[in-house]
Amino acid sequence: MAVSLYTVAVDAHDVKALAAFWTQVLDWQIVYEDPEEIIIGADASAMPGIVFLRVPEEKTIKNRLHLDLNPDDQQTEVDRLIALGARPVDVGQGPEVTWRVLADPEGNEFCVLRPKQTLLG
Repeated sequence: MAVSLYTVAVDAHDVKALAAFWTQVLDWQIVYEDPEEIIIGADASAMPGIVFLRVPEEKTIKNRLHLDLNPDDQQTEVDRLIALGARPVDVGQGPEVTWRVLADPEGNEFCVLRPKQTLLG
């Protein structure tokens, strides 16, 4: 049986603001919106997408799942993301790592990697 990744679901207190942040980060668009959920993607037929689901509670602990971004230039991208509303966070990664850990406006951690050409590096 074939299967593919459809969406990554993210709980959000403010779905509109968080979707707006991630559309700017990924240069994606909102493809579906209602008061309880917003789906973003490269376009309506490109999978996977990200769905932001409204929840009443704020984020309280470190994510068990996070996104890794693959930029052309790590520092330039980190600077751009901070200007969009991300912030640097320490999740115990230490100073020797090659990635930068940031959090989106609701505190969801994600990593900005060095440029990669394949899944193996």
